Amino acid sequence: MAVAEHRGGGGQYGESGRDRDEFARLSEPFRHELLVYCYRMLGSVHDAEDLVQEVYLRAWRSYAQFEARASLRTWLYRIATNTCLNALQHSSRRVLPSGLGHASDAPEVPSTFSAEVPWLEPLPDRMIGTLPDDPAAVVAFRAGIRLALIAALQHLPGRQRAVLLLRETLSMSTAQIAEQLGMTAAAVNSSLQRARARLDALAPASEEIAEPDDPGRRALLDRYAKAFESADVDALTRLFTEDAVVEMPPAPQWFTGHAMVARFFAYRFTKRPGRIRLVPTSANRQPAFASYRRLDDGTFEAQHVQVLTLSESGISHATAFTENKRLIRLFGMPLTATAEELDRLQP
Repeated sequence: MAVAEHRGGGGQYGESGRDRDEFARLSEPFRHELLVYCYRMLGSVHDAEDLVQEVYLRAWRSYAQFEARASLRTWLYRIATNTCLNALQHSSRRVLPSGLGHASDAPEVPSTFSAEVPWLEPLPDRMIGTLPDDPAAVVAFRAGIRLALIAALQHLPGRQRAVLLLRETLSMSTAQIAEQLGMTAAAVNSSLQRARARLDALAPASEEIAEPDDPGRRALLDRYAKAFESADVDALTRLFTEDAVVEMPPAPQWFTGHAMVARFFAYRFTKRPGRIRLVPTSANRQPAFASYRRLDDGTFEAQHVQVLTLSESGISHATAFTENKRLIRLFGMPLTATAEELDRLQP
């Protein structure tokens, strides 16, 4: 059920002076957080970008009728929620391979690719914007944007996602969420309870995830990059936890367990060392790498973006998003580069 975006009338400001410059000045500061909200709802950075554009177009068209009974931020979230819920009615949920079925036990079999599946996408940190000032809010934000939680959110019905995110994003009360979504207070509380229970079952607890400033984190990532570029399977495998998961959408196969991860990398690293270069980046407030393969002429071509989940005992999850040149561009990375150009991208 669609929710009203404005309540008619000229409001306390009237229509005079409500020009495009004023709208842009007042609404633009919320663009990054609305993008993150739409991404959490949809699981696709590309879809989220398109929907944020639609949100701003709809908001501009309705701006003269905005009465300011609620804040402009809350009003924009109302429009964004409507837009996302409408989009979800006409799309399939975004997934990762590990959310589709059982793990594969044959890493030596060449991967098949499924372009028909709507795969989950990572969100480059460069598109997220600034973090909150409160340290506790920073930790909560990192936990709320991590890739495993975004994947788990996609298993919730659209309205459950909206209820959960409106509570967490805007700290809305039950009554406010009920008004936003045209629900009863009892329905909101029930949806919130079911959503949290479902996420607890699907997503790892935030305390199991290593924070960016954990001691040894940088050293672990440096060892990972060195082992990967050297095609050193033994050194690479030692960095993963016993129950680690490795997946490479759009390939639906995924692998779990130390022994299976070792077999996977042993099969993949058939080329000589020095053919791959990793460039550090970040996504979903997690460490990530852009992977480049050296061509015969000595230049390097982008292959995929790897997003890693670190725990206290090592790397617990590695997701490589392959075959997506637009995604590489969203990370601000070149599609091709010389070795010297890749060196300059290193921190």
